Amino acid sequence: MDPRTTAQDVMRCDFCETAVVQMHCATCLVNLCKACVGEHISTGESNEHKVVKFQARKSIPLYPRCKKHNKRENTMYCNLCDIPVCTKCIATDQHLGHKVSEILQIVAEKKAKFIKEQIELNETIYPTYQNIASEVQNRMSQLEKEYGDLSKAIKKHGENWHREIDKLVKKLQSEVDEMKNAQLQTLQKHLNNINKNISDIKDEIDSIDIAIDTNDLSKQLSVTSKINIYRNLPQKIAPALPKFIAGKIEGKKLDKLFGALSIDSPTSDKHGYSMKTTQKSPETRSSPPVKLLLDEPETVTTINTEYGILNDVACLNDEEIWTKGNGNDSTMKLFSINQGSLLNSITTKSGESPTAIAVTQDGDLVYTDYHNGTVTIVKSKKIEKEVIRPGNNWRPFGVCSTSSGDLLVTMNNDMYYFHGDGTCRESKVVRYSGSKEKQTIQHDDKGKPLYSSKSFNAFIIDKNISENRNLDICVADCDARAVVVVNQAGKLRFRYYGHYPSPKKKAFNPLGITTDSQSHILTADDINGCVHIIDQDGQFLRYIDCGLSEPQGLYTDTNDNLFVAQLINSQVKKIKYLL
Repeated sequence: MDPRTTAQDVMRCDFCETAVVQMHCATCLVNLCKACVGEHISTGESNEHKVVKFQARKSIPLYPRCKKHNKRENTMYCNLCDIPVCTKCIATDQHLGHKVSEILQIVAEKKAKFIKEQIELNETIYPTYQNIASEVQNRMSQLEKEYGDLSKAIKKHGENWHREIDKLVKKLQSEVDEMKNAQLQTLQKHLNNINKNISDIKDEIDSIDIAIDTNDLSKQLSVTSKINIYRNLPQKIAPALPKFIAGKIEGKKLDKLFGALSIDSPTSDKHGYSMKTTQKSPETRSSPPVKLLLDEPETVTTINTEYGILNDVACLNDEEIWTKGNGNDSTMKLFSINQGSLLNSITTKSGESPTAIAVTQDGDLVYTDYHNGTVTIVKSKKIEKEVIRPGNNWRPFGVCSTSSGDLLVTMNNDMYYFHGDGTCRESKVVRYSGSKEKQTIQHDDKGKPLYSSKSFNAFIIDKNISENRNLDICVADCDARAVVVVNQAGKLRFRYYGHYPSPKKKAFNPLGITTDSQSHILTADDINGCVHIIDQDGQFLRYIDCGLSEPQGLYTDTNDNLFVAQLINSQVKKIKYLL
């Protein structure tokens, strides 16, 4: 086997192509054996052959050749012209007076710079770009999922519309069938009377025929003509046929009714990606689409609950709501929003009226019971267990489920305390994870009570509560006639005392409270028969005043529809107030 053609062969001399390489000409960049070195030097064009051992070939600098003086090496560098030059170039007028450095110094400086840049590229820039690529890839995957969810939501909404339209078509067709059957029955009865008359007329004709043909005078005298009766023809019945007046389908209005896509304006971080970032930051809550307030809120549907007194509502989902009455009614009722029909009912364990209701992130019903001082969870529409029993004379009132799955509960102490200006009850907000108390919010930075401490009125929710999208905790404190808002840490942000003039020009009386995707805070003002909408910083935006009758409990669904529990008429109104 020829050793020169084998894959494992060592390097061979470029001249003889047989002997093993031992030397290297740094000038001509050829590999040589010792025997061929002399021949190479004698035959080569250069007079400056630099022959070194093959192992030391990379230690010999390869100078660039001068373009003007072809056989000279550029061993110097003109700093002004920023080019390599040879010693002969330096002596010319072109570089006269220019600062010149040794090219090896310039290359060493560049090499040191390259090493720093190599370290930065390997240890910082390259990993950062990998993280960015991974981040973008994850965002793409997330977009795929989010757009898939969006398409599913639109499809589901369309299916809901089809379902409702099918119901409407069946209802109208049923009405048509009922009208048709009623009119056919009327005409059939009329036809039966006419047919009877026809039979009677035929008998009359036969009687007259006998009277005419007989010579029996007695028979002729016994025949009595009824022709006058039949000369009065029956009344003509012409049933009125109903007409179907089709509603006009207008594209733009239909789009508005069905819903439309909304997207925030694209934004970018002026600082871009951070080079120091080697790990992805925790995922933040995505910003919701911006929705504007409607000029005129619209009542979408009204649900009759048949309570003696209704004062709270909570959305199980976009199709079902829980409600509760007051007084002696211990029942919580689940209604279909679209049908208005009763789906289920639950009775409190104590047999007393529940104080407030809410729905957890998992879809479980939670209710507070002031009478036995407990918070109870209902799973699978059956009472599960008492989750919280505060004790020490503390009794729960309002309750809400937070985005983290915790429960926020407002409560008063049943003991009276003497504060120098009269007796009062203490009030606070407590955050629970399961049955474990995590946080208590009771006093401001100066040690003063955040919430009012007047005696409890058993017929209203003394302090209803809701968590805003920015994690603020919002309490409708009716005794203080204020909405009290603290941040997640329990530090007071602001108090809202109403807006004047109010619709009925009466004092602000906040009861129910809820929030929406825009971080709006909505509170029911029963005395003024309206709902106040304020922003997350306490600025009044507008009233919802569309014929509400003593609004009490409030709740918003995932589409920002507002549900209002009305006290005396025991109706829940579903109201659209955002575009």
